[in-house]
Amino acid sequence: MESHKITPLTEGGLLAALTVVIALMSVYLPFVGPFVALLWPLPLAVLVLRHGLRQGVMAMLVSGAALSMLIEPLIALRLTLSYGPLGLVLGFCYHKKYSGSRTFLLSLTAAILGELAVLGLLFAVLDANPFAMMLDGLKRSFEASISIYTQAGMEEQQLEEIKTQISAMMQVMSQLGPLLIALLGVLDTAVAYTVGRRVAGRLGHETPPLPPFAEWRLPKGFVYLFGFAMVGLYWGGTREIDWLYLLAINAHMLALFAGLIQGLALMSTVMDRFKVMGFWRWLFYILVLINGLFMQVLAFTGLFDMVFDYRRRFGRRKGD
Repeated sequence: MESHKITPLTEGGLLAALTVVIALMSVYLPFVGPFVALLWPLPLAVLVLRHGLRQGVMAMLVSGAALSMLIEPLIALRLTLSYGPLGLVLGFCYHKKYSGSRTFLLSLTAAILGELAVLGLLFAVLDANPFAMMLDGLKRSFEASISIYTQAGMEEQQLEEIKTQISAMMQVMSQLGPLLIALLGVLDTAVAYTVGRRVAGRLGHETPPLPPFAEWRLPKGFVYLFGFAMVGLYWGGTREIDWLYLLAINAHMLALFAGLIQGLALMSTVMDRFKVMGFWRWLFYILVLINGLFMQVLAFTGLFDMVFDYRRRFGRRKGD
């Protein structure tokens, strides 16, 4: 029986075509387009995993060139810069069989650098602040929603409360640009890593998983970052040093986010210890994440856990 094997060049062409299809779907499909875009790095990651980094780079360049002829070149370049580095690094780490933690961190770095490259491109081409443009778009959307509420007969007091909340939210968002970039990078990496492992497994490739959530431990550096943020908020606010205040508020929110992740991992350890599983486990997670006070308490608990390592204490036996 004659065997037909797909050559690396042929497979590279097929996967490059798949990236073009995913990109077109992300642009033209309403509502679900942004979610489809999160899958853009996967064909590149699979190609690098199976045939090496060189094939992946060639496929990224070919797909980017094809997209620039099918859609607006600026959109094609933005998609390529946003997701291409993530796909290449993820596939390279899979190919080298790096640990799950190392793979995730390197992929996250590539995702954040890709987002920064896109912002630099938009700033250079449009000669405008991309965050300001985004905030203007959100503001117009909120104003349209308020107009609909007014026509529907909503009371004036309720409308004023909504306007106040929106104004406060816009003020916070205008100060959290760097943090939003980091969170977008986390989202892109989490989706690509999770789905990528499943795809690689279906193709017969073993990829190392992340450690169990209960074992996650973030660096103590986030505690020092939180301390810097508190000092920066005080100095920047009292002495009207705008750049220091903006830097400090982003560092503050990033440290609290890291503390929340660590706190949830600690919470997972406690629930493992008391055998809280299934429905009740998820219920506790949801109750924490929808309550602002609980989230803050858990975030501070996570920051303390980075220093005191409560889980090691839980693991001790009596008499140790």
